[in-house]
Amino acid sequence: MIQQRNVALCIILSIVTCGIYGIYWFICLNNDANTASGTYGTSGGVAFILSIVTCGIYALYWMYKQGEKIDAAKTSRGMVSSNSGIMYLLLAVFGLGIISYALMQSELNKMAN
Repeated sequence: MIQQRNVALCIILSIVTCGIYGIYWFICLNNDANTASGTYGTSGGVAFILSIVTCGIYALYWMYKQGEKIDAAKTSRGMVSSNSGIMYLLLAVFGLGIISYALMQSELNKMAN
């Protein structure tokens, strides 16, 4: 089951908690995208640990793969999909990863209905 989250509240909590809520959000986004796409690859916790161990390189790969998972989930539901993985990756490269999180959450919220 995909849980709907208020995007604005998630951003505010990430800022107020100095990124601690952002870690939780990262893990939840990964698990929700796995559920939505029907692929059960890397769990959210493992993805987070790999991001730390690789000094953020895995996080960039993760951004791109999240876009692919979300696009696959949208296609399976008959929704129009786009190649959003590249957009998520570019936002993260330019230091706007939280915007990528917000866009991912927005897409997952649409599928949770």
